[in-house]
Amino acid sequence: MATARASRRFCRCACFCSENLYVARYGLHLRFRGEQQLRQDYGPILRSRGCVSAKDFQQLLAELEQEVERRRRLGQESAARKALIASSYHPARPEVYDSLQDAALAPEFLSITEYSASPGADLQGLLQRLQTVSEEKRIYRVPVFTAPFCQALLEELEHFERSDMPKGRPNTMNNYGVLLHELGLDEPLVTPLRERFLQPLMALLYPDCGGGQLDSHRAFVVKYAPGQDRELGCHYDNAELTLNVALGKAFTGGALYFGGLFQAPAALTEPLEVEHVVGQGVLHRGGQLHGARPLGTGERWNLVVWLRASAVRNRLCPMCCREPDLVDDDGFGDGFTREEPPTVDVCALT
Repeated sequence: MATARASRRFCRCACFCSENLYVARYGLHLRFRGEQQLRQDYGPILRSRGCVSAKDFQQLLAELEQEVERRRRLGQESAARKALIASSYHPARPEVYDSLQDAALAPEFLSITEYSASPGADLQGLLQRLQTVSEEKRIYRVPVFTAPFCQALLEELEHFERSDMPKGRPNTMNNYGVLLHELGLDEPLVTPLRERFLQPLMALLYPDCGGGQLDSHRAFVVKYAPGQDRELGCHYDNAELTLNVALGKAFTGGALYFGGLFQAPAALTEPLEVEHVVGQGVLHRGGQLHGARPLGTGERWNLVVWLRASAVRNRLCPMCCREPDLVDDDGFGDGFTREEPPTVDVCALT
């Protein structure tokens, strides 16, 4: 079982403040190191997507500079938010902060993870117990939470959303949702989910992607609703593996779509669409290009867990595709460590 030791110091890669800056209106992830580099690297494609005037470009430049500064302050500000929430917030459903119990998990999930951890378990036996969405893309679906637990967690998340507590953005592409470590749900909910249940499952499904060596995560809930975020542009995750669980509520549209791995040519040819099912999780490799179609009606809340293995990412940062330039960080950081655990092959382009 992979457990992050208290003595282990997690880090981020310095590229976090310069790579993969998302600009929604142009549908681009940009590398940004200054005005001259921006013009040289992206001038033609920006003009083709509507950034045509000097005013357009200066507005983009200001936004990128603001985003870089936000990222530099992110760890310190997140820690301050977490401390304030811990001291001042009063939960509506305090039971969701209790240590994760089997009763919160779907019986099918318990059965599948019990099999995965049993002596003699193998991939073929596991595949008979879960749904293969795409054998080629190695995307799977599995029930994760019971309906009552999804409802309780949603009620707590909505209560927090209505509160006057400070709230951080879930990630650079989503503006609405909750960072679970700031809310205090990392330790009781996500860490045991990763260590006790997802670890043996991912070890069988994705041994070449560090599935057996997961030692950190980043977990957040994203919300899609009218007047807020309604869709999600194509991207890949800063993770070796991803679990995406639909929590509710009632909604239409918003299907996930998947292309190939981001390193592969023509990676978005004939994307695969996957509908959300409340309580069920979609498992995929972090490098799999994906996005979300526009929401039709209602609200959609999803729990997303980026699963990380330092044995993989210490060799190659998945965001800049270079050996990571390590910077000390709080908590799990971005899953890099200064230690040298046993390494595994980086996920093959298949």
